[in-house]
Amino acid sequence: MRVALVPELVGKLTGLGYEVAVQPGAGVGSLSSDEEYVESGAIIEDDLSSADVVVSVQPLDIATIRLLKQGTATVSFLPVSTELGLVADLRDTGVTSFAMELVPRISRAQSMDALSSQALVAGYRCAIVAAGMLRRFFPQNMTAAGTIQPAKVVVLGAGVAGLQAIATARRLGAVVSAYDVRAAAAEEIRSMGAKAIDLELETLEGAGGYAREMTEDRAARQRDLLAPHIAAADGLITTAAVPGRQAPMLVTSAMVEQMRPGSVVVDLAAETGGNVEGSVAGEVVRIGHAQVWGGRNVPSQMPGPASRLYAQNIVNILTLMTAKEGEPLFAPDFDDEIVAGSCVTHAGEIRHAPTREALEGSETSA
Repeated sequence: MRVALVPELVGKLTGLGYEVAVQPGAGVGSLSSDEEYVESGAIIEDDLSSADVVVSVQPLDIATIRLLKQGTATVSFLPVSTELGLVADLRDTGVTSFAMELVPRISRAQSMDALSSQALVAGYRCAIVAAGMLRRFFPQNMTAAGTIQPAKVVVLGAGVAGLQAIATARRLGAVVSAYDVRAAAAEEIRSMGAKAIDLELETLEGAGGYAREMTEDRAARQRDLLAPHIAAADGLITTAAVPGRQAPMLVTSAMVEQMRPGSVVVDLAAETGGNVEGSVAGEVVRIGHAQVWGGRNVPSQMPGPASRLYAQNIVNILTLMTAKEGEPLFAPDFDDEIVAGSCVTHAGEIRHAPTREALEGSETSA
């Protein structure tokens, strides 16, 4: 279980002038004790009613939000498209909320990009899961008894998670090939020591470094062309996802059924619909001869490093929103692109336009 602040970074916030209070036992899941927080300068406190800023990994629940004083700010992941009721409550209670998913993907915001930091953890974990489930060596082994050939791994999606999965599988010795719909990804794949799969289809560059949606005809053609690569793989890792949208279905169950006995499929996107037809978040299911592992809250499966990276993202964005002098200490500048882009609610209003429009539509239809 991840935590939004680790003991080693408490001093960064107290150094800015904040008093840091940590909920009792908050760091237990990430192997940080209350005593370590106290030694780092925090206090252990369960009362949020006097807080000016509350940081967390997942959004606070409605009961907790209603305990906050008007004007309190929250900073967390906040999946606005699926949490419209929560957004309405944040608006109605006068709470200012910032969503880490909405931090703009610009150079100045890289140190605050929690999606990327957590994808790094998830990509590594995916490769380790695949290696652990596959009942054969990843690397080639040459022995007096003969040579064991290396495992073949295919990775679909070459964003932060996909590239980390590639790098980890390569470090473990597997022969890796990968595919992404973005043209720039091919060079990144090769830089990790993997082979870039070229399907000779049009590329799909989208905004913010993500791929744009493809037509169903192109998706079907892509699946046909990927099928032989997947059938020849011992392990398949899929990582294609766009925040706030359903994951694209890249691999049909029929394609998985063509894989050899003992094959392993790891679907990182299972929580958002899945890249692999039939995958189930948090479960291992069998499709044909393959075991299919559906990812669920994958960064939390490595809570220590995931918390450390996320906490640094939190400290960096709070530092941006801290006044250099004068009062109040927490003084977000809404003219700043990062602050404005990540803000969901403020002063009784929904500032994130797509969320505001979606909520107004839902309230009108109700």
